[in-house]
This record gives sequence, C-alpha cells and structure tokens, in this order.
Amino acid sequence: MAAAPLHIIFALYPGVTHLDFTGPHQFLSRLPGARVTVAWKDGGELEADGLTFAGLARLDAIEHCDILCIPGGFGTSAAMLDADFLDEIRRLAGLSRYVTSVCTGSLILAAAGLLAGKRAACHWAWRDQLALFGAIPDPARVVRDGNVFTGGGVTAGIDFALTLAAEVAGDDFAQALQLGLEYAPAPPFNAGRPETAPPDILARVQAMYGAAMPERLAAAEQAAAAV
Repeated sequence: MAAAPLHIIFALYPGVTHLDFTGPHQFLSRLPGARVTVAWKDGGELEADGLTFAGLARLDAIEHCDILCIPGGFGTSAAMLDADFLDEIRRLAGLSRYVTSVCTGSLILAAAGLLAGKRAACHWAWRDQLALFGAIPDPARVVRDGNVFTGGGVTAGIDFALTLAAEVAGDDFAQALQLGLEYAPAPPFNAGRPETAPPDILARVQAMYGAAMPERLAAAEQAAAAV
C-alpha cells in the first residue's frame, strides 16, 4: 500500500542560509509519501549564499501542508518585519501537523506569534532574542514543544530532520535513513558550540556577529511589539 501523501513546505526569503533548508530537505524528502515544495513569497528564483534556486512556488498559492519548515539566515531581520510573509507563515502553520524551523527561523515563527510560551532552539548568537516574543530559549540542538520542532544553528537542521523523521515514520526508518546517507559526523575540531570553542575563536565569531546585532535586535524588538 502506498504511503499517505506528506506535503512538506520550506518557506524561503531573501538572505536565507541555504544549508538551513537543503540539509533537512535531503533527509525529509525521503520520508514515505513525501512531496516537498520549496517556496517564497514571490515565487520564481531566489539567491542564497551564491546559489540560485529556481522554480520556487508562491507561498500564497499553497493550499495545504503537513510540515512547514522555516530556515534561518541573515535575512531573518527583514523577514520578521515582512507582514505579508508572516501572514502566509501563520496561515500555513494553522494547516500543518508540524510547525518547524532551523537556526534563526525560530525567530520568524516567533514573529508570526507561533512560539509564545513554547520552548524553542535557535542559533546560539541570537537565541536570547526569542524571549522578546514570550518564547523560552532552549540551548538544546533540537527542541520539541507539542507539534513545534526547532533546530539550533545551521547543521542542527540534519539532527532536526532525523528527529522529525522518527516522529513521522518511526525510529527504525530514521536510523535506516541516517545510515543510507552516512550521517556520522566526526568534525576535526571541537569548536561547534560556544561552550567548547577556544576562547579566541569564540571572541572572533562574536565580533563578526556583533556587527549585525544592533540591526537584528532592533528588528526583533519591532517585530515583538507587533505580535
């Protein structure tokens, strides 16, 4: 018997980080019955970190989805203030079995009013801003609160996808998926978290993100005031 259709939507926007959605896309597209649509507000083409994604659907043309995923990126600040984009996110979230995000995509969910009182993950540099929306920042790599699944920064999207795959199709399927894609991370450095990175490396990255912090914080405060 064929698997029931499972419509998965990745909602993009200018300035999105492509690995935030291409990592989960690779895994979730192999779920039984999966039909994956990559979309953004205007449809057509969208550039992301030097790659151009074409043939994207318009968000307002999507009638239904089972899983909604919002990736993060440096374009989060503008996306949090895009009322039309947030309207579509709220609409689709109301139709979804699972509402999900990766990295700073959780700030977009929060700006859409979907995370109040819920625990959520986010990239470590911006995680505290979730509290502006009444969400509960959680440092875990993958966080579930009800039907909301959120992943931490960028590569956590793969861990998030496997967690969701286990929820949808069972642990055995998720483990077979992990094996088939040989997901067995063994990074050459233990520098993937601020708690483990060498202090000078942490300071360097904090300084890099610090340049963007005032704009992101101002956008988050403005978006929070509108919720």
